[in-house]
Amino acid sequence: MKPYFLPLLLPFSHAAFANNQNNDAIETITTTASRIEALSTPLPLSISTLTQAKLNSIAPTHIEEALQRVAGANIQRGNGQEYLPALRSPVLSGAGACGGILTLEDGIPLRAAGFCNINELFEAHSEMAQRIEVLKGPGSALYGSNAVHGVINVITPDTTQGGGLVGLVGLDYGSYGYTRYKLRAGQDYGNSGIGINASVTDDSGYRDGESVEQQKVNIRHRYSNNNLLLTSGLTYTNLVQQTAGFITGFESYKNEDLAQKNFDPDAFRKARAFRAWSNATWQLNNDDVLSTTLYFRDQSMDFFKHFLPGTPLETNSQAGFGVQSLYQYNLQSNIKINLGLDGEYTQADFTQSQNEPTQGSAFLVATVPQGKHYDYDVNATLYAPFASLDWQLNKWLLTAGVRYEHMQYDYTNNMLAGRTKDDGTECGFGGCRYSRPASAKNSFSNLSPKLGVSYQYNTNNMLYANFSRGYRAPQAAELYQLQREQTTANLSAEIANNAELGIKGIYEKLRYGVSVYAMSKHNTIYRDSDFFTVNNGSSRHRGIELELDYQLTQSLALNFAGTHAKHTYTNNQILNGLNINGNDIDTAPRNIANLDLTWQALNNAQFALQWHRVGNYYTDPENLNKYQGHDVLSLRAQWQVTSNLELLARIINLTDEAYAERADYTSFTGDRYFPGKPRNAMLSATYTW
Repeated sequence: MKPYFLPLLLPFSHAAFANNQNNDAIETITTTASRIEALSTPLPLSISTLTQAKLNSIAPTHIEEALQRVAGANIQRGNGQEYLPALRSPVLSGAGACGGILTLEDGIPLRAAGFCNINELFEAHSEMAQRIEVLKGPGSALYGSNAVHGVINVITPDTTQGGGLVGLVGLDYGSYGYTRYKLRAGQDYGNSGIGINASVTDDSGYRDGESVEQQKVNIRHRYSNNNLLLTSGLTYTNLVQQTAGFITGFESYKNEDLAQKNFDPDAFRKARAFRAWSNATWQLNNDDVLSTTLYFRDQSMDFFKHFLPGTPLETNSQAGFGVQSLYQYNLQSNIKINLGLDGEYTQADFTQSQNEPTQGSAFLVATVPQGKHYDYDVNATLYAPFASLDWQLNKWLLTAGVRYEHMQYDYTNNMLAGRTKDDGTECGFGGCRYSRPASAKNSFSNLSPKLGVSYQYNTNNMLYANFSRGYRAPQAAELYQLQREQTTANLSAEIANNAELGIKGIYEKLRYGVSVYAMSKHNTIYRDSDFFTVNNGSSRHRGIELELDYQLTQSLALNFAGTHAKHTYTNNQILNGLNINGNDIDTAPRNIANLDLTWQALNNAQFALQWHRVGNYYTDPENLNKYQGHDVLSLRAQWQVTSNLELLARIINLTDEAYAERADYTSFTGDRYFPGKPRNAMLSATYTW
């Protein structure tokens, strides 16, 4: 069914708002690279920033729509708010794959290091962010486990400043029953302030029986006195989602009726997350800085695993607290030393159960039993001291750092150990699918060195290089959710060695960044053909990335983000009689590009045409099946009606392209797809004061 989008096109009869994004400040401020505000340009690493102006012009309904503008990122949407991430990597999937990318909100990890979730960015308030920063590669000693391929940090607005009472109300209304209400308000009292940032989303979706209801709120308080700045905040998010799963069959996404169907009508996801934090920053003598952040997290989630036989129900929760500390000491005017200690304690629980008998073959019916599959608790402790040095020597900047991290799990199995049914009886065909290890303690320690150097060859341009090691400890799911005959998982941390060269800066009307990287990963954790969780995988990752903003004329601007990368298996593994060593990793397109062409039609009106390209990629490790890739065009228009009222209209998938947000292949189902949404439109109205 086609969307009724014509009424939403009426604003195009006027002009639309214009805030030329190339008017952003020449110097970009980052907090992700150093935990305190610093200029990103001199740093010997690759970091991309999506500013508030860019985010406002996109009005993303999903964080994937924003991260299309980041070279090296490839977020593949599932259904609703679900997704699978990639950052200088193939698209990551599997029980612990989320450990490859660290996700933050306001610098605080969304999940504890051993309990990530592949979809966890839906708990960040990206819809109303002040900016989103993406640090690529394991480039900083500040981040340890999970920051293998990089860091994504969603930074919420500081609603406590602005002089007096400031605020915003907004409404987004779109095709297929999409609505979002937005509120931002704050009161600045001078040396203190308080504010709120909130959104409510209701989306009935275009596929049968799917829907999303989501509420997010940030509350922030600020107090300053002499050399002390105390900032505190809390975030609460709630998601209730009816999920439409894969459709199957070769290029089935091209069938309009089939693409709209939902073959998993009972699938759902309910997720709640609460985070509270308080940061104290002291400006000391000699411009030294001491910063300490205390935080608390409480999260829970229930969802049907519609992608598994028997569609079991998973319930999980975690609660814990942590501290981040940083002391920045100016040894000399050109030498800066950073010292810190991070710590975290988490209590988590996990259950998986199945209410109905499994449907399918006799083997599946016998080996996937009705009843409880897993029930365990894990208490986890993490501590990580780190140190780094920044040495400015004329036009050269040398940075060196090291981080030591220790993670310990205390695991308690609340069921019978082994691969029996929950009552202790045996399954047919040799045993049950799910295996429960006996209670145990596991610990992991890792040392992560970093080295970077940059050379500023003129005022606005610089060359840089960095060498770093990233790692991630095994996730609790990889250690304690075993299958078949495996009774213990003797795993060690994944290790990634990374080298990067780059050039970035400004030349006349062009702002640019080019980076070339080479990464090798070892001890990769995956589930082998015997369904054992093993640690002997390895891979190679090579790529070149380009980001540029170019002012073509006084009224035309071009923004481009593109990457060419090759991700390959380097371990010997036989699948279906084929050795995959040297094959492309599945779901790893070599070419991804995004281009925005913006036309400043009037002082208060602009139009933007977007082209997003995802190249073809293999959908299986054997490289026998392939997705052809896709091109999607979109059109946006902004109109600043008055100094307070702004309108935004957009049409996504302008040519009504039939494409897949995600494609893969399994021996059980064949080709599987999450179909992309047909042509759809949205109108946004925002009033500020």
